[in-house]
Amino acid sequence: MLIVYKGKEFHQEKDLAMSVIGGRWKIAIVWALLHQPTLRLSELGRLFPDINQRMLIRQLRELEEDEIIHRTVYPVVPPKVDYQLTDVGLQLEPVVTAICNWGETFHHYIRSTD
Repeated sequence: MLIVYKGKEFHQEKDLAMSVIGGRWKIAIVWALLHQPTLRLSELGRLFPDINQRMLIRQLRELEEDEIIHRTVYPVVPPKVDYQLTDVGLQLEPVVTAICNWGETFHHYIRSTD
């Protein structure tokens, strides 16, 4: 089966999924929005101090293009922008939770092998 999405070809659904949620910060952003349903750019920046603003905006735009998050721009000065998960983004909850749980388990594993 051939899947064409955003001008790219994928041979399996898992490859498509990894294309959408792959990226250094995407899972972390989704996790944050699962725990706090609406966040502003500055709040996300504070949650992830290791990410520069350019990369954060890039990851947010990619998630928005894939309809994982919704961006609301308020017509005020200075501009106010909120991010929240879409319905399809909310469906990532069990996936993100499983990844985070595995990360915790793996962390304990590597600590025990030192």
